[in-house]
Amino acid sequence: MAHDGSEDGHAAPLLTPRPESAGPRWWKWNMYPFACATLASMTTVLMGYNLAVMSGAELFIREDLGLTDAQTEVLTGSMNLYMLVPILAAGWAADLLGRRGTLLLASAFLVAGALSMSLGRSYAALMAARFVTSVGVGLSLVVVPVYNAEISPASMRGVLSSLLDIFINVGILLGYVSNYAFADLPVHLGWRVMYAAGVLPPVLLAAGVLAMPESPRWLAMRGRYAHARAVLSRTSDTPAEADLRLEEIKQAVAVAATAAAPGSRDDDNGTWTELLVRPTAVVRRILVCVVGLQFFQEASGIEAVVLYSPLVFKRAGMSSSDRVVLGATVAVGAVKTLSILVATSLSDRLGRRPLLLASTGGVAMAMASLAASLWLDATSACLASMLAFVVAFSVGFGPLVPAYGAEVLPLRLRAQGTSVGTAVGRLVCAAVSMTFISLAGAITMPGCFLLYAGVAAAAFVFVYTRLPETRGRSLEDMEVLFAK
Repeated sequence: MAHDGSEDGHAAPLLTPRPESAGPRWWKWNMYPFACATLASMTTVLMGYNLAVMSGAELFIREDLGLTDAQTEVLTGSMNLYMLVPILAAGWAADLLGRRGTLLLASAFLVAGALSMSLGRSYAALMAARFVTSVGVGLSLVVVPVYNAEISPASMRGVLSSLLDIFINVGILLGYVSNYAFADLPVHLGWRVMYAAGVLPPVLLAAGVLAMPESPRWLAMRGRYAHARAVLSRTSDTPAEADLRLEEIKQAVAVAATAAAPGSRDDDNGTWTELLVRPTAVVRRILVCVVGLQFFQEASGIEAVVLYSPLVFKRAGMSSSDRVVLGATVAVGAVKTLSILVATSLSDRLGRRPLLLASTGGVAMAMASLAASLWLDATSACLASMLAFVVAFSVGFGPLVPAYGAEVLPLRLRAQGTSVGTAVGRLVCAAVSMTFISLAGAITMPGCFLLYAGVAAAAFVFVYTRLPETRGRSLEDMEVLFAK
């Protein structure tokens, strides 16, 4: 039964929902918001780079520093645990410093982390360097999807929100290429060069971030409506849409002021209370979708594939040569990156639900096939199943989870709600990455992938039963959608 959305006094419809739109063809896009979202998303390249570099570098670090299996697991997965603090603080920082200011701060930590990692000479030093890197990555993971959702017109939001995952995967591909390119260097030097190569990109990206406008919704939250209108005039498809978006944002800001704790509309404790302590039925439903998607995305085993693909290929009987194994991971990274373009091109035409359903179903079947190929020691089938998995994951699960979460959360809760969802995802990611070797020893590697297949099947059911379609909706209409 549909609800009117007014039970809490501030979830009533803001404006009449827009009709769903397939969005303009790419040659008719407004390129300004595309450029802004691209610059913001590129700050996540180093996250993907660090993840992929570790998959190859750990082979050399283990030999160079004499690490045990347990130390390798902890070093590999530690960044996901370290991220929890910056992720939970990112919402506060994004509301205080602005979306753009927080991305600049993230770039500074990314530079420092890459440099520290390349110079580390002990296990403790590498753990500390991973923490520094995690601060920059954590801030970027939260703020980029929020910025992209807020800067985008409704007709392009699926495309622009998907850019986050595209650039994470560009980073992953570059990391795999770096592993392959430097594999023949001396053991003590190769992995250091791999990490040193990640120092320069954040410096260049910080310069690009300075050229971006601030989010119009953040400007409106600060009462800077003239500046917000100027940004909207450049990021909307038409002047009339810019006026409409501004009116919707003004109403959303008024709702946020009503919802905040007495005495201040920006009271952070009031936001957390509404989000986690006393959420309305609509907010609770939205949060379940955001957190559930993040959980299933990571629990389906993507981190095991990204971080441990060299071990998987060796288990499948591939040549023991490090260069051959690392070359196979480059192929996986290339296919994964190209596959995201499918989701990018279709999310505003087909919608989020169809792509997520196809993705979760495909991931479940690919993981089951990977488990079978490992049981049968079929090397070619293992590689084919791995490629099928990254294709299935990348056409929906990868790019659309952060995009969906950022667009459905109300303005007053968007930054903190994205922090909560991302934190849950990182916890699950840490659990997968820090237990894969041990779990494979306990239930076998095929058993691990069969477990992940079961999780993906559960994700299909979750998407089918819980997620409404958001294509063509304005951000300010989402509470109306979830109140039905």
